[in-house]
Amino acid sequence: MTAPQKQWILNAFAMHTPGHLNPGAWKSPVDQGYRYKDIKFWVDLAKKLEDAKFHAIFFADVLGGYDVYGGPKNLVPTLKAAAQLPVNDPLYAVSAMAAATENIAFGVTASTTYDKPYLHARRFSTVDHLSGGRVGWNIVTSYLDSAARNLDLETQIPHDERYLIADEFLEVSYKLWNGSWRDDAVVKTNGIFTDPDGVREINHKGKYFNVPGPHISEPSLQRTPLLFQAGTSTAGKKFAAKHAEVVFVGGLDPVLVRKSVDDLRKQVAEYGRDPRSIKIIASFSVIIGATDEEAEQKEKELLKYADLDGALALFGGWTGYDLATYADDEDFRFVKEAAIQSFVTHWSKYVPGSEGKVWNKRTIAERISIGGLGGAAIGGPEKVADELARWAEIADLDGFNLSYTTVPGSFDDIIKYLLPELRKRGLFWDDYAVPGGTARENFYGIKGQSYLPDDHPGSKYLWKAGEEQPDLNSADNISK
Repeated sequence: MTAPQKQWILNAFAMHTPGHLNPGAWKSPVDQGYRYKDIKFWVDLAKKLEDAKFHAIFFADVLGGYDVYGGPKNLVPTLKAAAQLPVNDPLYAVSAMAAATENIAFGVTASTTYDKPYLHARRFSTVDHLSGGRVGWNIVTSYLDSAARNLDLETQIPHDERYLIADEFLEVSYKLWNGSWRDDAVVKTNGIFTDPDGVREINHKGKYFNVPGPHISEPSLQRTPLLFQAGTSTAGKKFAAKHAEVVFVGGLDPVLVRKSVDDLRKQVAEYGRDPRSIKIIASFSVIIGATDEEAEQKEKELLKYADLDGALALFGGWTGYDLATYADDEDFRFVKEAAIQSFVTHWSKYVPGSEGKVWNKRTIAERISIGGLGGAAIGGPEKVADELARWAEIADLDGFNLSYTTVPGSFDDIIKYLLPELRKRGLFWDDYAVPGGTARENFYGIKGQSYLPDDHPGSKYLWKAGEEQPDLNSADNISK
């Protein structure tokens, strides 16, 4: 008997900015990215994506501008292209979107480097309450020098130390969310709203944070938001293996992505967690039409509006390399800078349609302006579905973060052309696994799984109704 098909997780990848991974697209008459300040735009998008049964809207965010290209500290190309600047905080729109929907989840990016866990825990508990348990947290440590400068630092905290801070940040958060209030502390009886015996201080004293508590919010439906993470470094993968429930990966070749996926699942098991419990999703840009030819024409039309300097500004922010110092016609496969050469040689090998191209600044910018650094598929329904299926099988993926080239047009096309093909193949569900359920219930597909799984390190702090208080500060703290 053939094993049943694994149905994919599909998220819509978005950002509260006129230009996410599509700098210059705001000039297109079909793009509505300029409406990023309009709450009705986000509410309508959430309703549309929920009707199509997307698992979540995954919101990216940054805390500074991309100021490496043409630099130093040069924001001119970024500002002209609206390349992730201006950008608003994604958390504030979630309550409105949740009020207009019942099932779709919301993954929100927030940094552990420039925030305090006490305040952060309150914000996410609040939104988890107001959304009916449908919020997720994409945990990042931030990567832009411009953010560090604007947040009282001359330069960034060293990379691996940022993950040490993040590890303790999570420990404090688990104590606040899971261990500060007993499940049944709120009684609302005999003139008492909260049983004082069901609330306690956490008294956390660590290297980076001292937080007495108690948590200022009562437990939400999930207590801990669904935990996303996207680190790909050695420290990032170690952090993800310990804490993440959904990991966001990128790359151009599924064979190479598979190596990272296998390593990650191995590390998950080493932490005593089920390696199959962690959901791994890849970044993917889709341009789709009724036919391959129609999709290719859409790509040509989109490239008319691409802001190439804006795309190179994104590249500079992501990599730290300023391509403005090179000639316009220089082929980056042959430059002396080994890291740049490695990047571009990788693209030239794996990006479809690269044969015969000179990988100069224009080629790089055009590639980035439609989908960023992740995988891409351009074609009709069968071609795109075949490519996604190839990636899912080779890289052992659980699903995809689908980005847009125009908004909401790209999602309209995905809904119209791609989802019916995926459903025909049994690769995407017809309805939510737990209608009206929490984010965690629908991502795991298990009714009643609103809290962290039992094998997750944050679950050991959970103060359940009728049980003794767990020791929040025992010798086996997860950050030690």
